[in-house]
This record gives sequence, C-alpha cells and structure tokens, in this order.
Amino acid sequence: MLKYPRPGTVKTRLVPALGEHRACALHRALVAHTLATTAEFSARNAFPVTIEARVAGAPDDAAARAWLGPAVVLRGQGDGDLGRRMERAIAAAFAEGAESVVVIGGDCPELTAAHLSAAFAALAEAAAVLGPAADGGYYLIGLRRPLPALFHGILWGGPEVFAQTLAAARALAVEPALLTTLRDVDVPDDLAGWAATPAARAAGRGGVSVIVPARNEEAALPATLGAAAAGTPHEIIVVDGGSTDRTAEVARAHDALLLSAPPGRARQMNRGAAVATGEFLLFLHADTLLPPDYPALIRSTLAPPGVAGGAFAFALAGDFPGRRLIECGTNLRARRRQLPYGDQGLFVSRVLFDRVGGFPDQPIMEDYEFVQRIQRLGRVAIAPAAAVTSGRRWQRRGAVGTTLVNQLIVLGYRLGVSPARLARWYRGA
Repeated sequence: MLKYPRPGTVKTRLVPALGEHRACALHRALVAHTLATTAEFSARNAFPVTIEARVAGAPDDAAARAWLGPAVVLRGQGDGDLGRRMERAIAAAFAEGAESVVVIGGDCPELTAAHLSAAFAALAEAAAVLGPAADGGYYLIGLRRPLPALFHGILWGGPEVFAQTLAAARALAVEPALLTTLRDVDVPDDLAGWAATPAARAAGRGGVSVIVPARNEEAALPATLGAAAAGTPHEIIVVDGGSTDRTAEVARAHDALLLSAPPGRARQMNRGAAVATGEFLLFLHADTLLPPDYPALIRSTLAPPGVAGGAFAFALAGDFPGRRLIECGTNLRARRRQLPYGDQGLFVSRVLFDRVGGFPDQPIMEDYEFVQRIQRLGRVAIAPAAAVTSGRRWQRRGAVGTTLVNQLIVLGYRLGVSPARLARWYRGA
C-alpha cells in the first residue's frame, strides 16, 4: 500500500524537520527498500509469489510505473479509508486465486525478507498474522481467508490500531500469530531508526553529514549554512536547543534538516549524529565558516593509516588586537598536542563516533573529552585548510581575558573540577 511520491503529500509529519522535498526523498528511499525486500523474499522462496503495488495519488499509470519499475503488478487503491482500501485489495487477491495474502506499507526500514517468510510460515497454521509497529499500529497484516471485520471501526493513524485490530480478530474467534515489533518512520523521533539501517548507510556512503548545534543563532547561522551548503555535503542537520529567535526559520530557509533537543551542545550534537546517515560526521559550531571543498578535505585527512579523527586549522573572523597570536597558539596546540577546539570543526567517521560513544553528556568541555576519546584510538589530524570562526567572544572579553578563561577552564577540568561547576564559572566570567 503506497502513496505516490509528491512533495507535501507524503511523510507530512516529517515535513517540519525535513522539509517537503527531503521528506519526499525519504519516502522514495523507504519504498525502494521495501521493493528490494519483497524481491529478495520472492527470489528465495520455492512457491510462487505475486508482488502487487496498490498506489494512491499517482497522476497516471505511466508515472506510477516509472517510479516502481516493471517487477510489480500495479493497481490503484480506490476510495475510502485505509481499512476499506486494504479490505478491497485483500478480497481481490483471494478472488484471483491467492492462498494467502500479506499486506505491508512502504515505510518500515527494519522490514526484511525473513519477516515476510515468517509471516507466510505463520499463515500455514494461523488464520491471520500481525506485525506490530512500535507506534501502536502494524507494519504487516496477513490472512488465509478474507476477514472484512478486521478493517471496520479502526481509528486509522492512531496509537490503538494494533490493539483494536487484535480485539476485532478475537471477536471473530481468530488468534493472530504475532511477528517481531518493528519501528516504521513517521515522526522525527523515528529518523534514528532509519539512519541505523543498511539502506540508509549505503545511501550515505562516502558522504559527509554536517551537524550544527544552535541556540539563538539567527544572526550567525545564515553564513554558516551557506558555506556548508556550498560544499554539497550529504546532508546538513541543525539541532536547535530551544531558540527563542528565528534560528529554526533560518535552518528551514537553508533546506537543513531541523531537529530539536534539550539545550546543551553535547546533547544537541549527539541528537544530530543519531539521525545522520553520512559515512563521515562533521560537528560545526553555528558561527563557523567551512573552507571550500571541505568534504574532500575530510576524506583525505582521515584516509592515512593511524588517523582516527580530525579538525580544520583555526582562524578568527574580524580584526582585533591579538588575533594573529591566538590563531598561532591554537594551531600550534592542535598540531603538536592533537587537541583541536570544537570551533575548528571536529570530524570523524560514523563507525568511530559510535565506537567512542559520542560526546559525553556534560555542560562544558564535551569537545575536549571527545578528542581525548579519539586519541585513544589513533591520531587526530589537522586538515590543510582553516575553518573561520567568529571572533565575537574574543572581542567581547578581550583577547587576553578570553584566552586566560579558556585555559583556566581546561586546567580545572584536568584537575577534576566538575563540568557543572566549570560551566557556572565560564558563564560568570
């Protein structure tokens, strides 16, 4: 049961996070995964399998066929609610001679050929089979004979669809076999499930996911996102930490994937990483401009043996006393001690990020601790190009004062002062 991929009409609950076009692209990717799964199931089974796509919203058969290809039987869904349309499809399949019928949607990235095999195996013994979804619906229903009552009186799209269907079956003295509970993709919280699938990882192979934690950054964010987009990364993810300004509007205007998270740079970056599908993750402050062709620089910097992570060289925007000295000192620290700051755009492979456990959930020094974790696995290399970060902190506090505060915070952290206390000192400095 599929909807034709028209922006604004599919995955509408994901549009606030993804935008209409990216939500539509995700819909296409999910359907492609589903078609590949059904084809694999059909190829591995000895009994004949007919794969039928019931499509809603297609402008014509030619458009639907161009989307889905020649391997499926193509039919429209007809009128009525989802239950009426599924009931109609099932009745037609049995009328045409099917011995058992399984109905699925196109938005369950965890669905495998093994689940389909299990469904048909269950129908050898049971009159019905259900695959419960984590959101309270179901991703699969299978029948050995028509049972129209299973589709009547159901509040489609609500959290009780599975429970209501199970109750309807039991009222008919039918006890459905139950498959493993899986998660489909309907709301932003489901995106992490999609990101973890082989299909999503394959789509992001070689690509860079740019993750930008932001809070009240409407002034700096346009330039940051513009420079990031110029490098044509795999995706740009802005994770808003509760902004009260136009940060979210700016992110949407630049076609970034927009998420929300509790305030705190570590939490925001981990939230973005959870839904990212690129092979490489770049963590970018909201006031930092990336160099041209930065995806290629990331790949080449991480390529040598023994390199576990990287960052760009450090540069400050603006002209103020002490700027050159700060840049030199920071770059010397990064190269000699392999301790770049978060302002430099930290980047790692997805695999390594997962291996080190992401950023520690602490209010300050999360980048320092993250780099320390990377160092245990290999070298932290510096790319041969600079990321230009805003000089606003140095201009506000003065070059000497800002540098002194930064070093005192690092010293306090190394001496065991709690991150919570350090954060209070830093904000009060």
